[in-house]
Amino acid sequence: MKNSSIKIALMILAFTLPTSISQATYRSDSDTGTDILDGIEDARREERASRLTGEQKRFLEELRIARQRAGYPSDSNEDMIPIAFEGDDLQYDEVTGDFVATGKVDVIQLDGHRFQTDRLTGNMKDQTISVPGNAHVIQLMEGAPRITLDGFQANYSVKDKTGSMQNAKGKVGEYYLSGKRFEFYPDRIIIHDGVQTKCGAKIPDYSLKAKRIEIINQEVVRMYDVKFLIKNNVVGGRKFYEKKIGEDSSKDFPRVGYNDKHGVYIEQRLQHPIASHIDANLNLRAETKYGIRSNADISYWNRGLSIRGVYGFYGDDDYVWMQKEPGAIVEFSRKLGDLPLSYNLKYEAGHWRQESIASTHQYYEVGLTRDPIHFHNWELRLHTSYSVTKESLDDSTVNGINYDAVIGKAFTPKFAAYSGYHYSKNTNKNSIFDFDLDDYSKKLDAGLSYQVTDIDRFVFGIEYNVDDGVIGATDYFWYRDLHCSQLILRYRIKKDHDDRFEAHWNFLPW
Repeated sequence: MKNSSIKIALMILAFTLPTSISQATYRSDSDTGTDILDGIEDARREERASRLTGEQKRFLEELRIARQRAGYPSDSNEDMIPIAFEGDDLQYDEVTGDFVATGKVDVIQLDGHRFQTDRLTGNMKDQTISVPGNAHVIQLMEGAPRITLDGFQANYSVKDKTGSMQNAKGKVGEYYLSGKRFEFYPDRIIIHDGVQTKCGAKIPDYSLKAKRIEIINQEVVRMYDVKFLIKNNVVGGRKFYEKKIGEDSSKDFPRVGYNDKHGVYIEQRLQHPIASHIDANLNLRAETKYGIRSNADISYWNRGLSIRGVYGFYGDDDYVWMQKEPGAIVEFSRKLGDLPLSYNLKYEAGHWRQESIASTHQYYEVGLTRDPIHFHNWELRLHTSYSVTKESLDDSTVNGINYDAVIGKAFTPKFAAYSGYHYSKNTNKNSIFDFDLDDYSKKLDAGLSYQVTDIDRFVFGIEYNVDDGVIGATDYFWYRDLHCSQLILRYRIKKDHDDRFEAHWNFLPW
């Protein structure tokens, strides 16, 4: 059958793999309130990751035409989805059900799959397909991740929904994947000797290499005998590694930076699952001015409950160090039924040391958060809490109500702004520790974000000390996306002339 186009009731390779939600690589963690703008970074990356390639756009148009001609979808309950088929030569045995297609074979399955090869064999009765040579697959199915995959020696059983492909590589959702062998099952995909990365460079700036990768129910990725690579250099490894689809993995790789109080630093987070819902975490950090500033914790998390045992050095936004030796943190949060409200409970206790000051520190908090309120493209966030802080050193107790109200709007795809009012009973003035606290109780903050180019974003934030009627601090950020990483520069001006400059560099796909 020469250059023919026919409809066949045949299920072609339908690879269904998970996708992920993009996460901002850097959380500004600024007391000028600019962290609310991190959501803009999230949305921008998600939009960029979801853009169609030229090939995908062409396929969607061809798919639309093929569906229109076939009257798809129809009301009939067909067990097999029809396809539009083109090939230089097609041979079909009606008795045995065997078929062979050769030449430029192009198959469009009308539920959103394209399959291209130069030779395709199979059996209509057994519903099996085999490709002895190369195969090119595209998936653009609603509710499933976008897939572009190239491989060899593909086999698929429509009846069992199982298949395999050798020496395959391509892009699945936001991830670039490759492996010596892909195996497809109804509830999982297994990749042998596989590599995963979000970096599209020929030699990825960073990647995870594993003997075995399992993608389960489009929810969880499990890896065995994992190596973490920067370019072709191994910088770490684990026997077992598990992540939820969409969970931020940027902390798996080293982060480097500089600020004029700490000097040059490098940090790395290591995580090791101990048992179900229990992890051991080690946050390694070394810097030129203060030396080793690491911390570790063992955490339990399940159904809104988090329990952590912590030990080591912790820093705040003003470059102040606190040593917890040791401490425990218990947190619980849950929605209030069907109401647009969530509540949280927190208790922290431990021995705190800051320079020459040491005390047994206790903190209690009960909080209530309103789901964001949307009106005319504005977003309003409301939160209130009651907290109690006790210190053994001076037998002091500070308690009171805290509240926050922040409103923001993305005026254009490039420009957004926010403003907020905050009240906190705890301040540096009524605490023996100068850690993670403002100098005043009442604060106004405001700021804006502007996307100058596709790879450059500028952020400005300012806080106003309502108690004293002066400007507390001003922040200037420049986010610069590189090929597979991001550079963040920050300059901070404070009322006491303690100006600061810092730079961060970490991996992230552009």
